[in-house]
Amino acid sequence: MKKLFNEFKAFIMRGNVLDMAIGVVIAGAFGKITTSLVNDLILPLVSWICGTRDMTALNILVRPAVYDEAGEVVKEAITLGFGSFVGTVIDFLLIALVVFAIVKVANKAHDLAHKKEEAAPEEPAKPTSEELLAQILEELKKK
Repeated sequence: MKKLFNEFKAFIMRGNVLDMAIGVVIAGAFGKITTSLVNDLILPLVSWICGTRDMTALNILVRPAVYDEAGEVVKEAITLGFGSFVGTVIDFLLIALVVFAIVKVANKAHDLAHKKEEAAPEEPAKPTSEELLAQILEELKKK
């Protein structure tokens, strides 16, 4: 049991797992931010343009509800709620746009880093110890 715990501890403490956990937490927070942006800023503007108070109220009625003589619902109404679907699509598009921008910046930074590596001049090859000894021997012979 102790060995299993130590292996699990080593697994958790690896950098990749910690990086992934941090990414999940940040992604959750970012998801809340984009959802708020869509629900609190963008959808009210779209609702205003469409002439409704709430985007979730934009529905297409496929079948109205059927009531009996007592006013009880016999068959529920069937509606297509495209208003909330539009909000979800806008939310997705915002997240996709930000992820695209992040990947584009990361690729640009990666390309710049590789260009700097390629542009850096190579240092001349250092002579081996045998070559140094041969040069010393030649200098001694000259003297």
